[in-house]
Amino acid sequence: MPELNGLENRTLYIIREAYAQFKKPAVLWSTGKDSTTMLWLCRKAFLGKIPFPVIHIDTGYKFKQMYEFRDRIAVEWGLDLVVAKNEEAMKEGVGPHNGKFECCTRLKTQALMQCLERSGFDALILAIRRDEHGIRAKERYFSPRDESFKWNYKDQPLEMWDQYQSVTADKTHTRVHPILHWRELDVWEYFKQEKLPINPMYFANNGKRYRSLGCEPCTNTIDSNASNIDEIIEELRTTRIAERSGRAQDKEKAFTMQKLRAMGYM
Repeated sequence: MPELNGLENRTLYIIREAYAQFKKPAVLWSTGKDSTTMLWLCRKAFLGKIPFPVIHIDTGYKFKQMYEFRDRIAVEWGLDLVVAKNEEAMKEGVGPHNGKFECCTRLKTQALMQCLERSGFDALILAIRRDEHGIRAKERYFSPRDESFKWNYKDQPLEMWDQYQSVTADKTHTRVHPILHWRELDVWEYFKQEKLPINPMYFANNGKRYRSLGCEPCTNTIDSNASNIDEIIEELRTTRIAERSGRAQDKEKAFTMQKLRAMGYM
């Protein structure tokens, strides 16, 4: 499809720009549809081999199917997989019962901070899209983070004519978002075109399926009979239900999500 080829070409350019401009990049992978698409695009950008580590943030609360999918694809695609955990928080028993804000901050954001401190990554490639959540619509393709890991959404670099600011003022890390311009529908059409491996949780079972994957206690199914990619695509053409409607609502409120992202949440 010409539209998908245009999306792909722009994304490949951004991925290669990040690899050329940063000394030690890495890509985040949740095993969901967007980040799996990102891994495939990273492979395409470098002739089938991703030349930097792939980070999976493990909260200990992911679905069993997500861990199985992660381990299988990591072997099949020859990934340099780094599993990041906040061991201290996990030993303390931090979880959804502490509240979604506390849980996400300790088990996701802080786990990522610790991973960066250990490994010295100066760029993180993420698979976020503007249409997925209102606060993500404020992002740039190259988004700097300060020494406290924070994102100042009121002060972001200007991006014009495909020129991106690659170095932050205080020499911390930058988030790179190569599929920011994609839509959910584009992702699924790309899955169909490229024949990408899919976590079966996205397909309907007894009238229910997962539209967005996260931690098991905070992720619910939606009503759906879409049991294959064509049916998912057709469903998305007409649905009025938000993509993240199955995720924990107190986290998905705009203000809470903005606060989480400002503090370094993915």
